[in-house]
Amino acid sequence: MNSVKITPVILSGGSGTRLWPISRSLYPKQLLPLISEKTMIQETVERVKDHEKFNAPLFIANEEHRFIIAEQLRAIGFEDSKIILEPEGRNTAPAAALAALQIQKTDPNGLMLIMPSDHAIAHSEAFLTAVNIAKEAAVNHKLLASFGIVPDKPETGYGYIKCGENLEEVYGCNMVDQFVEKPDLTTAQEYLSEGGYYWNSGIFLFPVAQYLDVLAANEPEILVACKKAIEKSESDMVFIRPDKESFLASPSDSIDYAVMEKTDKAAVVPVDMGWNDVGSWNALWDISDKDSNGNVINGDIISHDSKNCLMRTEGPAIAAVGLEDLIVVATKDAVLVCDKNKTQDVKEIVDQLKASGRDEHISHTVVYRPWGSYQTSDADDRFQVKRLVVNPGQILSLQMHHHRAEHWVVVQGTAEVTIDDEVKTLSENESCYIPIGSTHRLHNPGKIPLYIIEVQSGSYLGEDDIVRFEDTYGRS
Repeated sequence: MNSVKITPVILSGGSGTRLWPISRSLYPKQLLPLISEKTMIQETVERVKDHEKFNAPLFIANEEHRFIIAEQLRAIGFEDSKIILEPEGRNTAPAAALAALQIQKTDPNGLMLIMPSDHAIAHSEAFLTAVNIAKEAAVNHKLLASFGIVPDKPETGYGYIKCGENLEEVYGCNMVDQFVEKPDLTTAQEYLSEGGYYWNSGIFLFPVAQYLDVLAANEPEILVACKKAIEKSESDMVFIRPDKESFLASPSDSIDYAVMEKTDKAAVVPVDMGWNDVGSWNALWDISDKDSNGNVINGDIISHDSKNCLMRTEGPAIAAVGLEDLIVVATKDAVLVCDKNKTQDVKEIVDQLKASGRDEHISHTVVYRPWGSYQTSDADDRFQVKRLVVNPGQILSLQMHHHRAEHWVVVQGTAEVTIDDEVKTLSENESCYIPIGSTHRLHNPGKIPLYIIEVQSGSYLGEDDIVRFEDTYGRS
């Protein structure tokens, strides 16, 4: 059994609306450093970095996050990992099917460990012990294993797994008796008193072949659509693009409903590993280090006589006086103030932002691109000022604009600038002008980040006024 390696499949399609304003659709919580200096997706990858036990992780993500994920993986030495780009979200069962079909190409008898990218696990050794138990159940008994979290309170926000009989051949593993929907408080208290009920973590270990067999028997439309999508997929650098038309024919369903509740091969491995799905600001407060007043402080915070609060700022200083049990979060363009017991309702604010046509739920003032990032510092009807950061060795697309001219001023680093047929090198405190309609490109040939102040002027300054002629990153 030890010779069988597991392919981690890391699901990264969520938007984390309950952690607004930090988490936004173009930069959701899994891409943020919420618990440590590493982002949550980096923390997830670090748990499965043992190359003797695990193959390189396979990621399921969407098009908009692809370069951010690739860059974060590169930063921790996983630049060769493949990323499957879902044409559109169809829940976890089709996502896992895409991964299983991709793995099956090279490892027909392989195992896959399905892991959300945005969960916190405090005790990695307990997690890896549970993985070994699930692996034994999968290899020797062809079981589909779920991971049940030992509950420490009557939680109403999670589904539960009820344990059935012990699997005598695999110590620490039980057959599943029943998957239970999120209960009310009274029922959750009964589960805790009775014992044998565990929170459903959404983490699974499957033999690839068995997972596909259960889909074929119970949800054939999902399997057929995903097979066609993988057969017609295209590869670009580390990205795998399933065929969009084929994939969109798949029904949307979860692993729990489509597979686990429809098989007699479902097992559960109970584990106490300091798990948290970090699904709200209150959940983040629960697992974070606190000061002597029970406050979680991050950023430029001045606090007096405040207790049991989470206060975080990425922009202005926050002065807090006499606060208790509150969430106060500030970014450069939004501030959230919330009762700590109402953090599940933050998604209602996001829904209001969407309905009113605002964009504070979509992106931050810093917008990330495959070459680096930009931040708008000032704007009006006919001008816009941005700070561009171009990473070492990176190059923007060869492009032109119909409606705007641009001035570039080098603040740090060295810029190689193409304007029509002329190529020149600019150093710090040097600048250039790009007229409307000129073909141009910006390249950082150096070994340090290139900082540019860009001043745009013209009748229209939207990001869609870009005609690309060449692009290293495959954008149209």
